[in-house]
Amino acid sequence: MDDLLLQQFTGDDFEEYGKENGFVFWMASDLMRLLDYKSMTTFGKAINKAMTTCNTLNIPIMENFEQTCVVIDGRQMPDYKLSRLACYLTVMNADNKIHKVAQAQAYFATLAGAVDQYWMEANKVERLIVREEISDRESSLSGVAKRAGVENYAFFQSAGYRGLYNMTIAKLRKIRNIPDGKSPLDFMGRDELAANLFRITQTELKIKNEGITGQARLEVTAENVGRQVRKTMLEISNVTPEDLPVERDLRDVKAVV
Repeated sequence: MDDLLLQQFTGDDFEEYGKENGFVFWMASDLMRLLDYKSMTTFGKAINKAMTTCNTLNIPIMENFEQTCVVIDGRQMPDYKLSRLACYLTVMNADNKIHKVAQAQAYFATLAGAVDQYWMEANKVERLIVREEISDRESSLSGVAKRAGVENYAFFQSAGYRGLYNMTIAKLRKIRNIPDGKSPLDFMGRDELAANLFRITQTELKIKNEGITGQARLEVTAENVGRQVRKTMLEISNVTPEDLPVERDLRDVKAVV
């Protein structure tokens, strides 16, 4: 199985490990190693999230996640036979800080036809997943920033938005008609949420790695990281984040998915 430990995740690698016994499936243990996870215990978190997603969307869990066992080093270990949809949902719920997970997510994003009947629902769920991740990472960034000397977090947070959107958060709210008391994040699509998640994680990483301290310097850092993310978006897709479409309020989406 060492041939699973490849430098890049590719569609050919994934398709090669598909098996057929009445329906096409992939062993979770194979997918785990393709994604560079080190243990089924850790990878099981992504599988559990994927099953929760199925439950939320009223997608049959047993038809997509069949429990089984695999023999590793002479020992029987729990495993799953995953449908293509189950693989997709598991990958999308995996840790995108792992390089191969990010590659796999990009690959599966091109396979809309493979999960066509669930695509619109899956897109809603992806928004919810990324939004929840942003909440977690914002909480982490807040702690790091305050320990580094941020006294007014609203100003620090606004600096990050200003860098990414080239405007204040107040102006962003106005041009998008976002009601007071609502977060702009709840009206963003998946791609825009992903850009903000990247901005937040990279701001935290830069503060930690460079030992940046003080309200003013930290605001400059947040704004500069936002500008870098904006520049990257323009270079790759020639689209600015403020030009991405405004989506339905995630709180309303969550009530119906």
